[in-house]
Amino acid sequence: MEPLLSTLHVVSGVFIVGPMAILPMSAMRSIRAGEAGQVAALAKSTNIFTLLSLLVVLFGFGALDFRDNAPFASTWVWLSIVLYAAALAVSLFLVIPAMKSTSELLAEQSASGSRVAGAKVAGYSRVAMGSGIASLLLVAVVVLMVLKPA
Repeated sequence: MEPLLSTLHVVSGVFIVGPMAILPMSAMRSIRAGEAGQVAALAKSTNIFTLLSLLVVLFGFGALDFRDNAPFASTWVWLSIVLYAAALAVSLFLVIPAMKSTSELLAEQSASGSRVAGAKVAGYSRVAMGSGIASLLLVAVVVLMVLKPA
């Protein structure tokens, strides 16, 4: 059962966490282009993939060797959980709301026929900063999973 759960953990990490990290970067291009509908769709997709990333955690817990008395005592396990939780929080509470508010601003600007560069840049920078931080946290999780320091 452990090889199956390990496989599901890795495959779901690639196909769920990958889009969770990449979609906000696609949204930045759409923000620059002023495409409100595309930014809103990417915000919704990012939200779905971010919530689905909890499956990766569940598969990871299933793949842990519980024959060991304290699998959570390993530094790489608990640190990976903490870093993932931070990436999840950044995505859910910074990146996705910034994408949604920016798409609303772009829609308002499009409807009025004016472009307010300052508002667009503010939303862009929050998406860029937040997605960059979340991606770096997720890369750190992968490094911990590969190296498995004691």
